Amino acid sequence: MAVNRAKQSSPLLDLVGNTPLIEVPVFQKEFPRSSVYAKLESMNPGGSIKDRSVSRMLRDAQADGLLHDNKIVLDSSSGNAGIAYAMFASALGHKVKIVIPDNASAERRQRLEAHGAEIILTDGVLGYDEALLEVRRMYEGNPDIYFFADQYSNESNWLAHYETTAQEILSQAPKTFSYFVSGIGTGGTITGVGRRLREERPDVQIVAAIPPEFPGVEGLKPLGADHINPAIFDRSVVDKWIEIDIDASRSISFALARIGIFSGQSSGAYMYVVRQILEQDPEAHVVTVFPDAGDRYFSVGLWEP
Repeated sequence: MAVNRAKQSSPLLDLVGNTPLIEVPVFQKEFPRSSVYAKLESMNPGGSIKDRSVSRMLRDAQADGLLHDNKIVLDSSSGNAGIAYAMFASALGHKVKIVIPDNASAERRQRLEAHGAEIILTDGVLGYDEALLEVRRMYEGNPDIYFFADQYSNESNWLAHYETTAQEILSQAPKTFSYFVSGIGTGGTITGVGRRLREERPDVQIVAAIPPEFPGVEGLKPLGADHINPAIFDRSVVDKWIEIDIDASRSISFALARIGIFSGQSSGAYMYVVRQILEQDPEAHVVTVFPDAGDRYFSVGLWEP
């Protein structure tokens, strides 16, 4: 069998991170003594915060000898991580297979296909758990041909955010910030940032944005007793849990767009949680992340009038 020689590096991976932190004044009139800041993760080369964890997982797998010639990169995704795998792994010379729910946005699916990834669809009604179960079945059925990145259990996932996202926030944000808001998909962002803040800024409250079971928020995972919970997610870093209101979050997404910030569905959801914080603490200084841009959500109706 011919051996495809994979590359050990790509300049694309070096472009990940160091995204800007901007002030978001959407609630300024209502809460004039507050401030809100967000990391614009759409500025990563693949367009989302998932570039951080995926690039770290691939590099660590190479260093550990787990990702080498002819290995196919395999994982499940709601879309953004899949795009990062497809982009970076193809740049490194690897084929990619991504398992995603069939209700993932058309924009995500088209981007995956553009990079040459093979897409395996699962029933969207069964949620992300079915994609997780299917990718595990695929790997167990033929483990020798795959590098199964397993972002829900891979320690490199949260370490990427501990070492980069958190450090950037600490260096960019005003020293007065007192809250950090994020959601849970794999748990990597909130675990990595939360653990770093626990060490260096234990006064900062970590607030988790929780999606409803239906219709949900793309990229955020329900965490009820009937769901698979990410192995890397450290619940102990979370101080407060706030459930997302989908309609109110959508309205906030439009409000962000009206001031020039065109972010994705989860960004509006995080800002909904920020608003709940400000209602309780009108002088709060809050940092959050905007995981991706709004142009991945046209087909799912986020921007319909």
